[in-house]
Amino acid sequence: MAYSDIKDPSAHFQVATWTGDGSTSDRNIINDGNSDLAPDLIWGGCRSAVQHKHLTDSSRGFSTGNKELISSGTSVEGDTNAVNTGAYGWLGPSLTNGFESSYGSVNNGYWNVNARTYVAWQWKANGGTTSTNTDGDINSTVQVNQDAGFSIVTDSPSNNTARSIGHGLGVAPQVVIRRARNRVESWRVFHSAAGSTGALTLNSTAAYNSSTTLFTGVTSTTFGVGTDFSVNGNYNYLSYCFAEKQGYSRFGKYIGTGARSYAPFIYTGFKPAFVIVRCSNISGQWLMFDSARNPYNGDFDYILANTTGVEENSGLSFVDPIDFLSNGFRVLNYDAWMNGGNNTFIYMAFAENPFVAGGIPTTAR
Repeated sequence: MAYSDIKDPSAHFQVATWTGDGSTSDRNIINDGNSDLAPDLIWGGCRSAVQHKHLTDSSRGFSTGNKELISSGTSVEGDTNAVNTGAYGWLGPSLTNGFESSYGSVNNGYWNVNARTYVAWQWKANGGTTSTNTDGDINSTVQVNQDAGFSIVTDSPSNNTARSIGHGLGVAPQVVIRRARNRVESWRVFHSAAGSTGALTLNSTAAYNSSTTLFTGVTSTTFGVGTDFSVNGNYNYLSYCFAEKQGYSRFGKYIGTGARSYAPFIYTGFKPAFVIVRCSNISGQWLMFDSARNPYNGDFDYILANTTGVEENSGLSFVDPIDFLSNGFRVLNYDAWMNGGNNTFIYMAFAENPFVAGGIPTTAR
C-alpha cells in the first residue's frame, strides 16, 4: 500500500467552483476542503462560456489583474487584447481559505457574469514569501513548498545562452511549465515521462519536441534551458515546477489500448482530485478532469487547457471518459486524445485522499 506523509492533500491543493451572480463587487470564493488553503497559484476558467484559461500567482502579485497569463494563448502578461488584464477582473488575492474574484469594469467582471459557471485549481507554495536561489548559472527568485513538491520560479536572463536555473525543490522535478512573461510566446512543458530533453507546448496540440533548444534536463537543484526564446533570452520568465510526492502527486505515462474493453488503469497511490492527460507522441489536447466538477464516476466533463472552449464531453468517442478510483484512475475512452492504440499519454495527477493515510485506507467514489 502507498502510505503518504501528506495526510490531507487539501492543505496543498484544492478545486473551487462557483456560479456568477452578476454583481459589481468583488466576491470571496471559499474553499471547502478539510484544511484551509490560501492559494499561491490559481489556474481558472469559465465552464459555460468561451473564455481563456487564466493563471495568476502570489510571486508575481495578484493585485490589479495585470499579472495574469493565459494557458490558451501566447499573449504577454496582462495583455488587454487577450482579456487578461484588470479591466476584465481577475482571480486573487488569496484569502485565508480561498481567493477573491475581483470585479472588472468590462463584461460584469468576466469572472462573475450572471449564471455562468467557473472553476479554479489552486496550489499552495509559501504564502507569497520568496527567496533568492543561487544554484543555477543565474540567480532566480523562488517560492517553494518542498513538502508538496511545488515551486514558483521567476528569472530574467540577459541573453539566450543555454543555462541552468535553480528551482528550490531539493529533488528533481518531473514537470516544469515555463514561458516568457513579456514576450508573445508559447508555454513550454517539460515532462520527464515524455523525454529527458525538449518540451510539449501547453497552448498547442503539437506533439512532443525533443529539441535541446527547449529544456535540456533536470537535477535536484536546477532545470536546464536551451537557446529558444520561449524558455531563455533577454526577457522575464516564469516557471511552475512539480516534484512527485507519494500519496499526493504523480506524473507519469501510459500506453493507449484503443479500446474501452481493455481500459488502461493508472496507479497513483491516491484517489485523484485533479488529472490532466495529454498524448505526447502525436498531436493532442490537454484534457483536465477534477472531482469538484464531477463528484461521481460516470459523469465526467473535461476542460481543455489549451483552448477557450467550454466544459464538455461530446468531443470524445465515449461520454464517460475516465473513472477516479481509490488508488488511481481508469481511462474508459477510446478516443485518440486519451486512449489511442499504442500512443503514449502523459499525465499529471493530484490527490483528493491518499490511498492510506494514518493507517486508514481510502475508498472509491
